[in-house]
Amino acid sequence: MRSGVRSLTITNITLLFTGMVLAIQTAYSLAAYGGKSFVGDIVALSVVRELGPVLTALMVAGRVGAGITAELGSMAVTEQVDALRALAANPVRKLVVPRVAALVIVLPVLTILADTVALFGGLLMAVLEVGQTRAYFVSHVLSALTVPDILSGVGKTVFFGYFIGVIACFNGINARGGADGVGKATTNTVVVSSISVIISDFFLTKLFLMLL
Repeated sequence: MRSGVRSLTITNITLLFTGMVLAIQTAYSLAAYGGKSFVGDIVALSVVRELGPVLTALMVAGRVGAGITAELGSMAVTEQVDALRALAANPVRKLVVPRVAALVIVLPVLTILADTVALFGGLLMAVLEVGQTRAYFVSHVLSALTVPDILSGVGKTVFFGYFIGVIACFNGINARGGADGVGKATTNTVVVSSISVIISDFFLTKLFLMLL
């Protein structure tokens, strides 16, 4: 849980500037078609359904996932995991389940906060660069978003958190070869977790479109 709280800064900064860039790009891309008024709609749907969950999960995979692997890897190479087994304690129950559960709980919360920050970034650019009023931007955001949109975005993060947690714990507990092995396991966690998030996002998007 502490790792999740420490991830607030990196996730919020990432989504803040993503929302700002998305608002600017949308405004200038749609200007030729007279679509500047839809900046709020596009930013809201893009962030809440896709960019918010995926970017937050990628940041958490790089920070928290790597941290979990390094922590468990250090325990594995110093034989602390074997010591737990010798004491008839289940390493999965003691080490893996709490970390996976924490990620499953924390990631949706981080995503909701990051989405809010991203929309605030979009609001700043809509007011300062596009010339819209705050009330106009907010009204378009609220009219564009529906409950299924929010549930779809937040629902994905539960699966993302599970994937990241399982991959990080698996690589950590199975790390071998001292510090070098821990480093390789940590790198592997970041790579595999990031790929898993991106690939699973495609299938989860299709699933939620059918269900919601």
